[in-house]
Parts: sequence; C-alpha cells; structure tokens
Amino acid sequence: MPLTRENKSQILSRIDRFVREKFYDPNFNGRDWGQLVAKYRERIIDSPSTEAFEKAVRDLLSELHSFGTGFFGPHSTITPRNAIAASFRRIPNTSEGDRWVFQDVQPGGPAARAGVKPGDVLIAIKGVDATPPVEPAFQMRESIPIVVSRDGDHKQLTLDLRTPKPKYRENPYAEPSVEANVIPRSLAYLKVALIPGKIGIDFANQLDAIFNGKFHDADRLLVDLRGNPGGGVGGMRLMSYFLPGQQPIGYSLGRKCLEKHCDPQKLPRFGHIPKSKWEIPLLALKYGGKRSVVLQTEGRGPRKFHGRIALLVNEHTSGAAEMIALFAKENRLATIVGTKTSGRLAAWSRFKPGFGYRLTIPVAAFVSWKGTQIEGQGIEPDVSVDWSFPDAAHGHDVQLERAIEVTNSL
Repeated sequence: MPLTRENKSQILSRIDRFVREKFYDPNFNGRDWGQLVAKYRERIIDSPSTEAFEKAVRDLLSELHSFGTGFFGPHSTITPRNAIAASFRRIPNTSEGDRWVFQDVQPGGPAARAGVKPGDVLIAIKGVDATPPVEPAFQMRESIPIVVSRDGDHKQLTLDLRTPKPKYRENPYAEPSVEANVIPRSLAYLKVALIPGKIGIDFANQLDAIFNGKFHDADRLLVDLRGNPGGGVGGMRLMSYFLPGQQPIGYSLGRKCLEKHCDPQKLPRFGHIPKSKWEIPLLALKYGGKRSVVLQTEGRGPRKFHGRIALLVNEHTSGAAEMIALFAKENRLATIVGTKTSGRLAAWSRFKPGFGYRLTIPVAAFVSWKGTQIEGQGIEPDVSVDWSFPDAAHGHDVQLERAIEVTNSL
C-alpha cells in the first residue's frame, strides 16, 4: 500500500529525532540540520512515488556529508560490494563504449559463484541496459540475470541473492570471507573479502587456524584488502598478528564523549576477542551501551614475517579494513600497496523509522591512537599501483603482481 502524506511525515519526524539524538557529531559536520529538514520537508512529504520519496530522504541525509548514512525500504537495491561481493570501475573506452567493468570479484561471493571475472564488462541487469553514470545496484532476495561481455562475447549469468537464513544480517552474503595460500619463497597470501560479525568470533577463530596452520612457517605476509567493505571489530585479530605484543590501535568517539571532550587514556579498553559466543554476555556487561572504547592488539607473540608485511588496498577498501591499513601504516608495520582507500571509517547503527524502513547513521567516529581521522580522507599507499582494465581482461592482476614483488623485497 502506498505511503500517505501522514505516513511520510511520521517517517521524517522519526528520522529527524534519530539524527538529532544519535548522530555522532553534535555539530552535524557544520550543517544546520533543522534547516535541512525544513528545506526537504515538502519534497519528501509530497513525493509522487515510493522511489521519489526514498530518493528525497537519501538526498536529505547526504547533506550531512557522512558516508555512514543510509535509508532502505523493503525493496531498496543494495550497492554491489554488499549485495554481490563485487565492485565496479567506470571505463569510458571499452569495446562496448562507456561501461561499468567488474573490478574486485570476491572469492565465494554471489558474483564469483555466478562465474563473473575481473575485467568483465557489464551490459545489462534484468534485461535493462546498465550504463554510467548510474552505478549498478541489486535487489536482495532475488535471482538476477545479467549480461556481461568477455573478450567481445556476450554471456548470460545469474546472480543468486536468495539467502533464506543469512548468518550475518548486515552482510548476508559474507561467506566465505578469507582465502589463504602460501606461494613461492614462503610468502603467505591472505585475501580478506569482508570482516563479518560485530564481534568477529568466527572470523578471529578462522584467522587463528590459518596463522597457526598454513602460515606457521611463512616469513613474509601479503594481506589483500581490495574491495573489502569493512565490518566489525574482528579486524583486531588480524592487526594482532602484525606485531608480537599489545598496542593501542585507536578509539571510537561517540556523541557523549565528543561533547564532554573525553580523555582517550581514561576510556575502557577492548583487547580480547572471545573464542566462543558464550563469552558475549560478559562483554555486554562490561561494554554494553559504551560508544567510546579503545581497541588494542591482543599480543599473539612473535612471527617470522614481522617486519616483512605488505597490504594491498584500493578505492573500494573501507571501514574496518581501512582501520587495519591505517594501523599498519602509522606504526610502520607494513608497506601499503595499491590505490588510495575510500575514507569511509565511522561506526554506524541501524534504526527503524517505521513502515518497514531502515535508517543507518554514524554513531561514533574512529580516531587512531596517533590522532588521525580518515573519514572523508582515505589512506595513501606507499607504493602506488593502479588497476588495469586491459590487463584484467586478459587475466593479469598487475596490482597483485606488484604487491608480491614488494613483499618479496622486504
């Protein structure tokens, strides 16, 4: 049933309240939030369709200039990284003209399972021509036919986004999230597609099995974070393998702490990911309701590859994956290879404004222990290597090849 003007007014009022009370920055990034709501009110309430209503709300939220905002309805499409575990780059001069080209295709994700390869040119989604500047988006819980061009040949593939009981609600297509291999010269290669789960117990245990098994004798480590959209605090376990002892990573700053100018030295510290979900109630008692917490490495002991680590990142690396890259770069624990990251590092929460809609807003900013905030800034690589469409189309990953060279030279 279509929303009435009263329904839209109720939704807007609840969004207004959530932003006023929960948005991490009490100054709203220098914007007059009340004035913005007044500016968009008529457009939102008098919107002629569901699509126009949702777009108007998203346009309002975009005025906050924060990457953590979002507004989703029961039938909203989802960005490729979260929906099909893949990313795109716009290439103006393909054989098909100005097109979106698959760049990161994460192992085990819907795109990879469908047979998509990096360098494939997207032609159509559900029979509709998919051309820039509108970025591709996908409807969850559906089987979606697409057409790609590979070496000039058109191929029909199917993206299966039907997941009846997803393990991770935030990223229902998150499994598997890690791929591990040892390549010549005892170089351990770890591809991390996502950091699933809020606490990341499964992810942390998976890393332990890899580092204590396959990577036990490796003397170099290359971590591939390209296309990783982030996730929970499980990345703390990966950072803990970068150095032998405990060290502060950074801290989250919630609304109350920002208003009170909290001293980071006095914030509670989180430095242990439990092995079992049965320990979660204890964490809830200790940290429940706290937006401002210091993260620190766990002290996993010495490793042969310490001092010989490289991280591979790109413009689609964001969130908790950027936290990993920032920690490694600032503490000179790894060489960063690739392209500048997205600069989307803020903790967000989901709220329900009613009528089946979901609102996401950033509720805490992340600050490194050295005082760096990368929200809107991104992380520059130490060794800059851009992705190449022509090479990808012929099966060559020039970024990975260069990252292996860099790691072997450490």
